[in-house]
Amino acid sequence: MAVFDLANEGKELDKLEADLDDLSAALSSSPELTDLIQSPVYSRDEQADAIGAVAAKMGLTKTLQNVLSLMASKRRLFVLPQMINRLRDLIAEEKGEVTADVVSAVKLTDKQSKELASTLKTKVGKDVKINATVDDTLIGGLIVKVGSKMIDTSVRSKLNSLQNAMKEVG
Repeated sequence: MAVFDLANEGKELDKLEADLDDLSAALSSSPELTDLIQSPVYSRDEQADAIGAVAAKMGLTKTLQNVLSLMASKRRLFVLPQMINRLRDLIAEEKGEVTADVVSAVKLTDKQSKELASTLKTKVGKDVKINATVDDTLIGGLIVKVGSKMIDTSVRSKLNSLQNAMKEVG
């Protein structure tokens, strides 16, 4: 990806990673921004102006601002979440890291995140970056996904298994 290559050549991978985190947080916390990138109601110019203003206000790198502007002009902003994920993967690969998607019933503390990252590092042999989200329907426990491996220790999952086992017996 050109954005990754430019950031890597310019020794700005850390800045790009921070920008991606900020952009991802803005997308997840702003239904208006999500609507802007997905809705066909907005014209190319409206999308370009709005995403340009958002990117400038957030202080994103010039390279990322230019990419967002180009995506808006080509009506491709709807792929922004996938682009963010792909860039994160490339950055992690360059740093020798893997990302673990962790879903928990309550927000993990910094200490819990560090302990989980340390435990996962011993299992996968690489530094692990935790991408944590909260889903209170889990009741308790965690769902951890690293690459194609998933570990589900949630209470919801255990209750579903118990319910299925009871159906088979009865």
